Amino acid sequence: MSTDQYTFDNPTTRYPKIQPPEQKQEEPGLQSEMTPVPDIGEKTYRGTGRLTGRKALITGADSGLGAAVALAFAREGADVTMSYLPAEETDADHVAGLIEEAGRKAVRVPGDITDPAHCRALVQTAVDEMGGLDIVVNVAGKQVSQKDVLDITDEQFDLTFKTNVYAAFWIIKAALPHLPAGATIINTASLEAWQPAPIRVDYASTKGAINNLSKAIALQVAPKGIRVNVVAPGPTWTALQVSSGVPTEDLPEFGSETALGRAGQPAEIAPVYVFLASPESSFVVGATYAVTGGMPTP
Repeated sequence: MSTDQYTFDNPTTRYPKIQPPEQKQEEPGLQSEMTPVPDIGEKTYRGTGRLTGRKALITGADSGLGAAVALAFAREGADVTMSYLPAEETDADHVAGLIEEAGRKAVRVPGDITDPAHCRALVQTAVDEMGGLDIVVNVAGKQVSQKDVLDITDEQFDLTFKTNVYAAFWIIKAALPHLPAGATIINTASLEAWQPAPIRVDYASTKGAINNLSKAIALQVAPKGIRVNVVAPGPTWTALQVSSGVPTEDLPEFGSETALGRAGQPAEIAPVYVFLASPESSFVVGATYAVTGGMPTP
């Protein structure tokens, strides 16, 4: 087992090949009740001061990718405002504790990001409580699989777009007046922007939209010294999968189609966000980083 993210080892065995038992949770799902519990880097992520003094807002920060990013950012020296649903409070407790253990401030803002007023209030709270804002990371997502497009209700389609696309737009729009030169915005797409699963028509559509939205905004704000980039993960073990994102009967083989033969863990996706948030990536603008375990993208 790797001691930290810098350990040299074989990526096929760096994390175990999970074969999750069939399990089902109601949306949004709790990471703490999953089997196995996803690895967000509690025991392995080692910070080196790459984000010292930074102020980050992260949606979906209670679990999965958002939690792993929040933990990594805190251990790199950033304060973090956590956005999550009230139903995810117990998972958020765990992550806030990790941020505070790292000596950083954890600002907790539960609420529904499908409400534009909440998105604007979320940004203002982040600015007020942290004394500014210079990193925005949109991770929160909705993913519900349906085997037949006729089974996708208008409500599901609408909520998927509001959660995945509209919320990112509202948050970015509210944040931009507060962001100084050198600030970064990182959005989360997916492998499904290029390889859409037929059972996730609405989800895959939103991920393509996020990719293009990000690139267009990147070109607009780059002259101001603000960088916008995208992370596009492949199969990653998070609460999305057990709360209707993947058919229950498919869970035991989740991620086995990657070239590494296993699903990713949130802990191994987070370092890409750290890189894109840090000045190390100063010439990276409008890029999409695919972190897919070897599933090709264009």
